[in-house]
Amino acid sequence: MSASSAEAAGTVEIVLVKAGRTKIRYPAERVSDDGVRLTVRAPWAAEGVRDFGFVRFEPGDVFTEHYWRDRWYAVKEVRSGDGTLKGWYCDVTRPAGIGAAEVVVEDLDLDLWVSADGSEVLRLDEDEFAASGLAASDPEAAERAALALDELAALGRDGLVGLLSRG
Repeated sequence: MSASSAEAAGTVEIVLVKAGRTKIRYPAERVSDDGVRLTVRAPWAAEGVRDFGFVRFEPGDVFTEHYWRDRWYAVKEVRSGDGTLKGWYCDVTRPAGIGAAEVVVEDLDLDLWVSADGSEVLRLDEDEFAASGLAASDPEAAERAALALDELAALGRDGLVGLLSRG
């Protein structure tokens, strides 16, 4: 599907699955779809404020989310309600299942945060990943997930901006 196709516009439901269960489901507006990467925009979908210590996600925040059909991660640009860039939250996932009505993404526990100024590149939840048992139950997926986190960490701020501008 090209970005100019009729299906590129409209609303899609984002479904984040973790350990076989739906973790969260929320509507998002399609921004573009080039057949490999889908970009959507959505307001902060969880209830209340989530304070990670290094960033707060809160009502009014806007997420521009990038999902790939062939990559083991999703990248979410996070802006406050006034448009100020907070940074990028990256989820290590299996490649997204992108349909006309919904996007299904399987979260593999590993995450990365890149602050707006690029001064912080934080690898997150490696303990959760180790405890998930994925290395034993699906060693190939565990290896791909670890490689995806390494790739994202290497990209950091400048690389992420370049990745998102070119696809």
